Amino acid sequence: MVRSGELLHVHNAVSRISSRRTLRVDDFALALGQHWCVFGGNGAGKSLLAKLLCGTLVSGQDLQVVSFEEQQQLWALDNRHDISEYNDTALDQGTTVASLILGETIPDADGLARYAALLVALDLQTLQQRGIRYLSSGQVRKALLARALYRRPRLLLLDDPLESVDRDSRQRIAAVLQQWMGPDTCTLLLCRRQRDILPGITHLALMEELRVVAQGPLQEVQAGATWQRIAQREVVLPSSLPPPAVGRRSALADLDPEQPLFELHNVDAGYQGHLVLKQFSWTLRRGQHTLIEGPNGCGKSTLLSLINGENHKAYGQEVTLFGRRRGSGETVWDVKARFGTVSNELHNKYVKGWRVLDVVVSGFFASVGLYDDSGASERNAALAWLSTFAITDLAGEYYHELSFGQQRLVLLARAMVKHPAILILDEPCVGLDDYYRALILGTVDLIAATTSTQIIYVSHTDDEQPACINQHIRFSGPGQYSTCHSFAMPCC
Repeated sequence: MVRSGELLHVHNAVSRISSRRTLRVDDFALALGQHWCVFGGNGAGKSLLAKLLCGTLVSGQDLQVVSFEEQQQLWALDNRHDISEYNDTALDQGTTVASLILGETIPDADGLARYAALLVALDLQTLQQRGIRYLSSGQVRKALLARALYRRPRLLLLDDPLESVDRDSRQRIAAVLQQWMGPDTCTLLLCRRQRDILPGITHLALMEELRVVAQGPLQEVQAGATWQRIAQREVVLPSSLPPPAVGRRSALADLDPEQPLFELHNVDAGYQGHLVLKQFSWTLRRGQHTLIEGPNGCGKSTLLSLINGENHKAYGQEVTLFGRRRGSGETVWDVKARFGTVSNELHNKYVKGWRVLDVVVSGFFASVGLYDDSGASERNAALAWLSTFAITDLAGEYYHELSFGQQRLVLLARAMVKHPAILILDEPCVGLDDYYRALILGTVDLIAATTSTQIIYVSHTDDEQPACINQHIRFSGPGQYSTCHSFAMPCC
């Protein structure tokens, strides 16, 4: 029953998630002027609670949502409507930033002013007519936030809005949201990391094992023992890593140890006339582990696609992978066999129907899902990697039913199960709480120290990189970058 001044109120609610998991909420309410953070680790039940709370509200004037799930659905819908192959130009912009924010209605003067202010505040002016399928994950996040605020809801649901965005965008998003939070609005922020609790938050609810275990004013809850237990969880790193599967050769076995793993020399690349890599050169040798960083849309993902076989623009340019010039007869699968990858794009490709163990085993075949015959050695290797992350009990679960962070761990196991020559980690800690971030980073260092796998690590987040990094590529904008090597101090 909703009391006076409340937007919604849940009392003694029970929601069965699966045969073994049940969400229970004894009492929880949201009111105008309250700005809540629901805090908890991966799998604690934050998203499930949000769906339960917001299920009584109608999206629009009452509720707007900004989340990874919303972003994934938007991308999937836009890609289904892609008609580029039928156009003379072979281009289809799809949903543009402007149409996403404004919708189908024609805005009045007040709406246009609000729209223009949001574009400036979130630095979206130059992207208005760009299709969302051509934007980085962080740029789409800002566009989704602009859409939500443009519609002026009473309740705004934010699922980790600062994830996967660059330093400037984090500051812009935090400032816009702090200005929005007021006596006539209500916020429900889902958060995994202490550093991502937004300024302006007034109340805090802690979740653990699908239960709200503490709630109240922010400072009161943070002074309690429950906060200390959840937020200060000690990380236990694995002492060793699983060996390669029986009968599997090393990905570097047939390569000259003195030869670079790959070389790019004066490479140009971009999309839709936007050149994001200009005269770019990079060499990776054995023993080098690289950090790539820079603002959203600067060319990081384009660069990765040139070396992992997914970008056809590597042909005809000076790109050599594992001793062979691109386009000299090798197949895409020959290239992919040497790479393991964790990325937002790969995360978005997995849909319903795959068991966790099958997802990990599919890493042997570089496929999305398992279509090839696998033997006992592959499955035993997959189980060993799940055990490394202490998630063996999830092997028989459906991948799409896991929390976002748990899915991320499964993808890392999938990437490493074949002990690749190069492990590409494109923002691997997105969606992970502080505990699992520390687990990922510590495990990456263990991989670098005890295996022949080279690390390529992409990050937007300050102080989030493994200690093994000894090569640094920093982009300041499209076509603008610097490269350096440092074994003793931060470089560039």
